[in-house]
Amino acid sequence: MVSLLQEIDTEHEDMVHHAALDFYGLLLATCSSDGSVRIFHSRKNNKSLAELKGHQGPVWQVAWAHPKFGNILASCSYDRKVIIWKSTTPRDWTKLYEYNNHDSSVNSVDFAPPEYGLILACASSDGSISVVTCNTEYWAWDAKKIPNAHTIGVNAISWCPAQTPDPAFDQRVTSRTTLVKRLVSGGCDNLIKIWREDNDRWTEEHRLEAHSDWVRDVAWAPSIGLPRLQIASASQDRHVIIWSSNTDLSQWTSCILHTFDDAVWSISWSTTGNVLAVTGGDNNVSLWKENSEGQWIRINYESGTAIQSKQSHNLHPQQPQQPAHLHGSSDSDHSSNLSNSHLSNSQLSN
Repeated sequence: MVSLLQEIDTEHEDMVHHAALDFYGLLLATCSSDGSVRIFHSRKNNKSLAELKGHQGPVWQVAWAHPKFGNILASCSYDRKVIIWKSTTPRDWTKLYEYNNHDSSVNSVDFAPPEYGLILACASSDGSISVVTCNTEYWAWDAKKIPNAHTIGVNAISWCPAQTPDPAFDQRVTSRTTLVKRLVSGGCDNLIKIWREDNDRWTEEHRLEAHSDWVRDVAWAPSIGLPRLQIASASQDRHVIIWSSNTDLSQWTSCILHTFDDAVWSISWSTTGNVLAVTGGDNNVSLWKENSEGQWIRINYESGTAIQSKQSHNLHPQQPQQPAHLHGSSDSDHSSNLSNSHLSNSQLSN
């Protein structure tokens, strides 16, 4: 059954662009065009515990780090900055680090799986992606850039899960695969790109083409041990597409989940990776689940029943492509998500 649990008055003075729950689902972070980030306790009351001020422009997105590193939150803004915050209590927050090496709006941030360490990926309208790494022994920070990742700008970024399939689920796997860092990004060039770290450098591994307008969000599904990987992408072309691959990521197939009534701004997987939340310009949040036949069905809000989408259909498999060098990414701020209303990527109900 899908039901409304709680409403929170954030007391923001302008549009709220993103809300994210921490690992335990206890603390809620929100960010707004008023330039602030606010922290709430999700289960006690609707009063703000803390207001974090450090940006000089709209704040597009927030992301929580894994709690093994402490209470750490990242925020990104139109002011070209990424701020990483740390708290000793839910009410006491300090600025841990500020990254300001982008030339335009920073539109998306995402912390890596904790197996890799404290690493943050940042996507910017200047067309580049930054990967910021912290040495937690000395709290020293280092950054690497992927220049010209997408022409015009990068709108969204998401990490591949670190987990690899267990032999109990796939008998073809005889030993644990060495963990390889991967990212997926979506941009104003209508493309989705998968990046892989090789010898301390990031290279384009796959280029996925199916959208006909700007890609506004990408989300790599959590791994639950099955011998496949999935990515969801959302676009201004009103489509959400589900991309699926086997564990070696040699080939990707795409399936249009649904054609919506307006541009799709944000997507978010449940912690188990079997429910996808979608929100967009139609002012609706819808939940989708894959059935045993591989068809995506919408979960009805009132009754909790599932309704099959008649528009879900498969597209042609995406063959691996040789990465092409992109020339001259223009400096545009238009890829900043002024109308974007992101969903939390952690605590959706099954």
